[in-house]
Amino acid sequence: MKIDLICGSIASLYSLRKESMDWLNYHHLQSFWVVAREGSVRGASEILHVSPSSVSTQIRQLEQAFGVSLVKKQGRGLVLTETGAQVAEYASEIFSTGRELMELIKGKPIGKPLELRVGIRDMMPKLVAFQLLQPALMLEEPIRLVCTEAEMPRLVADLAIHKLDVILTDTALDPVYKVKAFSHRLGESDVVIMGTKALAQKYSRNFPASLDGAPFLLPTDESVLRHAMDQWFRELHLTPVIKGEFADSAMLKIAGRNGLGLFAIPVQIQEDVSDIYGLHTVGLANGVKEQFYAVSVERKLKHPAVIAICAPPL
Repeated sequence: MKIDLICGSIASLYSLRKESMDWLNYHHLQSFWVVAREGSVRGASEILHVSPSSVSTQIRQLEQAFGVSLVKKQGRGLVLTETGAQVAEYASEIFSTGRELMELIKGKPIGKPLELRVGIRDMMPKLVAFQLLQPALMLEEPIRLVCTEAEMPRLVADLAIHKLDVILTDTALDPVYKVKAFSHRLGESDVVIMGTKALAQKYSRNFPASLDGAPFLLPTDESVLRHAMDQWFRELHLTPVIKGEFADSAMLKIAGRNGLGLFAIPVQIQEDVSDIYGLHTVGLANGVKEQFYAVSVERKLKHPAVIAICAPPL
């Protein structure tokens, strides 16, 4: 039973101290747990959105409560003592179980829909993200969707402390993020070039050679699609004229609708882009693929809406 597990973990933490204490301070324990995972006070403070001095103070107070040292300096970072490693292991179990409890009680109050907290990478086309969310929205059980858009570091930080249930992104989680999380591949899509009617008529002839010198709009360097398109241009010896670079996919499409240049999108949203922005197809970028992932802190998914998102291929 989960209750037995969390009670056993707490009892084991108590046994680490020689003298009895009134109660375990979970705020102090969480600060220590994040420091243990990040390897530094500063890294933990950024995730917890508090000052480094506050994190250090809470760890010292936890050590005083236990009567043992939990961390020690090594170079510019921190490492766990033997006891600290034990505490971190039990803390991980406690917070994992606590999250499940919160999902049960808070995430699904009686008579209210189940809450799904989704982080969407800022570089990801929102039309794609909404399509990926469709399986969750089609569940018989009502879902209350809460979406957040941000850069990947902020989303990963929020996922790590369970402010998010899942992240939707165009790339698997980079190992640079020292967070225990798992990437679930959702599928991939071919890529098509689109533009206004005038531009489409002009550059669809002799495509893709016609793109040499053509006005083009691209995502910024942080985008996976940007690197794929750059590689495709190099392989075909094409040099389009880059008229704009955009971090916001919606802004890129608006610029395209106003005739600033051609741009590339996943085929799966081609019809939507044509209907919404009144744009036309120039041609298929053969060989270019865009992939999509869901990132969660659980290898074995538990949230029914996240299961629905990850289960079906595109």
